[in-house]
Amino acid sequence: MTIIRKAKIEDIPRLLELLVQVDMVHHNGRPDIFKGPATKYNAEQLEDIIDRDDVAVFVSEDEKGFVTGHAFCVHRQLKDDPVVTDIKTLYIDDICVDEKHRGRGIGRDLYRYVEEYARANGFYNITLNVYTCNPDAVKFYESIGLKPLKIGMEQIL
Repeated sequence: MTIIRKAKIEDIPRLLELLVQVDMVHHNGRPDIFKGPATKYNAEQLEDIIDRDDVAVFVSEDEKGFVTGHAFCVHRQLKDDPVVTDIKTLYIDDICVDEKHRGRGIGRDLYRYVEEYARANGFYNITLNVYTCNPDAVKFYESIGLKPLKIGMEQIL
C-alpha cells in the first residue's frame, strides 16, 4: 500500500538519493548536457523548498515508511501579461519513483495526489517538462492523460 504525504525535513537524505536517480536517467540519455551523478538541490536548499508556501513537495512511502518517490510542485501564475491569461498553473518540477519500485503504480498514485492537490487549490492546469531522452517517462505521462503543450527544439553545433 502506498501512502502519499507532504515531505518533511527528515525525508531530505532520501530525496537527495532520488534526485541522483533522476539526474542519472538524464545523464545516461544526454551526457552532453547532464553531469552525473548530481542533484539539482543540496540539503540546505531542500530544507528551504520544503518550507516554502509556493512549492509543494510530496513523497510516496511504503507500509514500512520507506520513501519510494517524490513530486516537487511549483505554483506559477503570470499576472497582467499582455498575451497570456492569468491562469494559475501547478508546475511539476520533478517527479521520481525509485528505480527498484517502478511498475507498481506509485507514479500514477503520486500524480493523482498532485492532481487532487491542484484541483483543491484552484489551479487551472498541471504542467511539466520531459526530455525526449527519457521515452519511458513520455509514455508514462501520456498514459495518465497528459498531452504536449509546447515543444522545445535544438540544433547541436
